[in-house]
Amino acid sequence: MLIKEIKPVTKDKQKYKVCLEGGADFILYRKELASYDLKEGMEVTEELYGEILEKTFIPRAKKRAMHLLEKMDRTEENLRSKLKENGYPAEAIDEAIAYVESYRYVDDDRYANTYVRQYQGKRSKSRIIRDLMQKGVDKEIIDKAIEEEYESSEEDMIRELLRKKGYDPEENDPDRKQREKMYRFLMGRGFKQADIIRVLNDPFA
Repeated sequence: MLIKEIKPVTKDKQKYKVCLEGGADFILYRKELASYDLKEGMEVTEELYGEILEKTFIPRAKKRAMHLLEKMDRTEENLRSKLKENGYPAEAIDEAIAYVESYRYVDDDRYANTYVRQYQGKRSKSRIIRDLMQKGVDKEIIDKAIEEEYESSEEDMIRELLRKKGYDPEENDPDRKQREKMYRFLMGRGFKQADIIRVLNDPFA
């Protein structure tokens, strides 16, 4: 693998991006760059790349993954994305993911169940499913979490949200703008149109 370019990625020039042919780029600190004696136009052998992986990228990727998980629970896809943004090569990311999964620090089943419990009183079922899919959770895992955890009545949730918004049917029904505002708000939460209209027509039945 030929080094096409080495360029600083921080103003203080403490971190450098090493750009290889084929797009397998990675980031090193200045001291690490010097210790491996990397230069533009240099050929990086498989042996040298393996050494950099084992001694530098994999240990650092594991630590970074742990640090990211200390702040918040994450899905596997989200963690992979974060590590990629931080400039870790694919091989180091795979090792870091395997490491945290071995301790169950990353568990998409647990994440999905927790997410459903946390948001089922605030968001519709369809919105929760959409959110989890966007976070990279497998559809089978989502369906299982919904079946196990989702207990809310959609219409009861709409009524509760209307109460919190101070929507009074007798006072606000004649106000078309207020009604339309509530409709848009509830649609934004992912509720079905039929359920919204039914409850808006008789919110506190």
